[in-house]
Amino acid sequence: MRTAVVAIGSGLAALARTAGASQPGAPQPVPGSPMRDLVWGKLNFLHTTDTHGWHAGHLQEAQYSADWGDYVSFAEHMRARADREGVDLLLVDTGDRVDGNGLYDASDPKGHYYYDIFREQPMDIISSGNHELYVADTADRERARMVPNFRDSYVASNLDYVDPATGERAPMAQRYRRFRTKNQKLDVVAFGFLFDFTGNANNTAVRPARETVREAWFQEAIRDEPDVFVVIGHVGVRMPEFRTVFKALRARHPLTPILFFGGHVHVRDATAYDDRSFAVASGRYFETIGWMSVDGELRRAARSRGGAGGGSGGGDLSFHRRYIDNNLLGLQRHAGLNDTAFPTPRGRNVSAAIARARRALDLDRAFGCAPRALWMARAPYPSEGSIYSWLADEVLPAVAVRADRPAVPRLVLLNTGAIRFDILAGPFTRDSTYIVSPFVNKLAYLPDVPYEMAGKVLGLLNQAGKILAAAAADGGDDDDDNDDVMDNRFLASPEQLFVKESIVRESPVPGTGAAAAGGGWDARQQRPLGKRPPRLTEGYTTVDDMGDDGDDTVHAPVSFYVVPNAIQSVVDFPEDGAPDAVDLVFIDFMTPWVLAALRVLGGKYGKEDVELYVDGTLTELMTGWIEKNWPKHC
Repeated sequence: MRTAVVAIGSGLAALARTAGASQPGAPQPVPGSPMRDLVWGKLNFLHTTDTHGWHAGHLQEAQYSADWGDYVSFAEHMRARADREGVDLLLVDTGDRVDGNGLYDASDPKGHYYYDIFREQPMDIISSGNHELYVADTADRERARMVPNFRDSYVASNLDYVDPATGERAPMAQRYRRFRTKNQKLDVVAFGFLFDFTGNANNTAVRPARETVREAWFQEAIRDEPDVFVVIGHVGVRMPEFRTVFKALRARHPLTPILFFGGHVHVRDATAYDDRSFAVASGRYFETIGWMSVDGELRRAARSRGGAGGGSGGGDLSFHRRYIDNNLLGLQRHAGLNDTAFPTPRGRNVSAAIARARRALDLDRAFGCAPRALWMARAPYPSEGSIYSWLADEVLPAVAVRADRPAVPRLVLLNTGAIRFDILAGPFTRDSTYIVSPFVNKLAYLPDVPYEMAGKVLGLLNQAGKILAAAAADGGDDDDDNDDVMDNRFLASPEQLFVKESIVRESPVPGTGAAAAGGGWDARQQRPLGKRPPRLTEGYTTVDDMGDDGDDTVHAPVSFYVVPNAIQSVVDFPEDGAPDAVDLVFIDFMTPWVLAALRVLGGKYGKEDVELYVDGTLTELMTGWIEKNWPKHC
């Protein structure tokens, strides 16, 4: 089985004309070619996941600049086509809708505008992600706002809400949903899972998938065979939780089609667990809208007769997927409409609501102008183009200064997962602060740690696997819910979880590589007079278990570099060697890992020894540095 290879970049090949972008100030969508059509079947799906508040679209990236209102319009047109053709289209969302964009994060309370905007897209099945659960207030809002907004569609198979006052535990929403599709009346049983997450606030509880599938309600839900099972969840399609659910379903129903929609790891990916199942993940940050279609005989009555072709195989099924760039021109092309006919009244209203919210939140206010792009994964670390080199070399030494210990030598640690997106050349706005680092974590420290010990912490943090779990448990931090799952990889960004080696691409050469694969002219072949190869823009070039034709837009590939779990700044060290002791400074999210590493090294430190180093979140400290050091205007 091949693992997914993802190149994250910027670019689109779409229609060879322009159209107005939905949000004021958004770049015009980029025209180009070639594109791959969507393949329709009897049962079709549109899928979003890990949108993290990016519902205004990408206002500095032309190829992803469509907004939630455009998606509303697109879905309406696609549903209308399904009705005309007598097939079915379902919309699903698999969580992590919050944290990562000013549209959600900048209001007080968070999500003041967001929940009303999101609910304007009707969903057939929706579930939670881990980001809805980290903070008790966020989980409360999920239960109070999102669950009622999608009462008939929200599914929480292994997620409970815990009443803070009484401790009473109840399902966050219905455990499963059984319904019939609009046009073919297919009998669907749908589940919504979250991976075995333990970092949630104490007003929620996540039951492991392996336990959930043994519960009486689950066994009752799968007792009678439907036409199709649909399992959505905030789970990577290669993570064990989906395999667990698949095995439980397949043990009872050997021939029933089982469709999975995943998320969490921020990649485009697809795989199959057997020849009658299919699983798709659809990227991140509203860059991608996923498409799945299933064709063939889906009805259980046909299976009981031996399938459409007789015998006991249940009839052949075919599965297709597309990863649709969230580009207005591409959405119009797939809908078969021009820029005048494409927007629906509901879609226009949603776009207008987003624009009003952005103005009210002052998200376009600029703190400075980024002189160059700084990349999370498109540039190696260390390098001039790496956002982590910029932080380690320029930002952290300047902001990690304690007023009463200004000259004490210090090591400053930052986990790379504290950064969630690239900084693009151009205005760095209030919106950018939430996009790049949406978390409220602050710098903490342990004073006067022997350098012989402190200097080895980074090395331990950058080793893969759960190497610190035993040390954390031995430290007696029984109240730390993260101790039993302290995989070092969770210090990095989700995109890095399953990438083992850097994917280094040569600079695109017209007529070769992706251009040739996408139908362009290979430089080694004779070219018809007057024909020029299509000019491919850089972007996703996905390889999954189904092949390399999943992206709806053919892109020139970009590189994806593996980065460490954590980086370090060395500040105010003596010129003639290392000091005897240092202040060990780190983002407070890292506390369990840092303490466990010190225990491995023989240290006797606990949570009670950790102190606040400087006031202000990392985001605030970084923004203050930008205000002082970057030009005010572009």
